[in-house]
Amino acid sequence: MARSTSRSNDWGFPRWRGYGSSREAQTVRLCDRHGCDRPGDCPAPKSPNSPDRWYFCTDHAAEYNRGWNYFEGLSAEEAAQREASESRTASGYASANHYAWGGPGDGTRSRDEMRALDVLGLDGDADFEGVKGAWRRLAKENHPDVRPGDADAAVRFQAVQAAYEVLKTAEERRTWRPR
Repeated sequence: MARSTSRSNDWGFPRWRGYGSSREAQTVRLCDRHGCDRPGDCPAPKSPNSPDRWYFCTDHAAEYNRGWNYFEGLSAEEAAQREASESRTASGYASANHYAWGGPGDGTRSRDEMRALDVLGLDGDADFEGVKGAWRRLAKENHPDVRPGDADAAVRFQAVQAAYEVLKTAEERRTWRPR
């Protein structure tokens, strides 16, 4: 019995070819731009909120994107309504802003720490002893037992407490040494 020596997919061990490599011809989708014969590997939407796509080469995709108007064919109020509805559903991206680089300071403190220092009325280079002193002073001034019935003082007290917790946690993280 004759054995076939050519196998299209080599799944045995040792594996001599990469996964997905085979001897069959690869199908290549050409660019959808009329007259272009390069591979179309950049999908582009045919219309807003449509699953239909054009497939362009990189040059024609760039040309398509330069002229793309997402709100084409909509009135001004329809465009504003669509923008509002889509920005409302994109709030998950806004909640990840704290991962971004940048902000005030020399890079040794995070944005949250800088905001906490502003709440306590301190400069960005304040040490932790200064933080403790400002926290004690402001907590005594705005404590609900000292100012009963003052809603603004209660809000300021909570802000001072939260700011101190942020700075205390950051200081513990900086000074912690593994044993």
